[in-house]
Amino acid sequence: MIKRIDSQKSEMIRIYFEGKVIYVHKGDTVASALLEAGVTHFQNTTSRGSQRGPFCMMGVCFDCLVEIDEQPNQQACMINVYQEMKIKRQANLLK
Repeated sequence: MIKRIDSQKSEMIRIYFEGKVIYVHKGDTVASALLEAGVTHFQNTTSRGSQRGPFCMMGVCFDCLVEIDEQPNQQACMINVYQEMKIKRQANLLK
């Protein structure tokens, strides 16, 4: 379970994940905002289709890749949310 440790109230903004509206704290990273909203599955592996989600939360592991505003391969742990951001799970498909 993800729990916010700061006690200050911050501005809430609206983002979209897989077409659903989520209200998140302005200034949070995409990964922390999605985790707080209960989303843990960000992408599937190319080899076996295993579900992946944030692991290191500091830009090293690349398990948190998502598509943001139609741009693939975005590290959710390194990008701050902004109003009306549109996020989708990363589609890693072998062809």
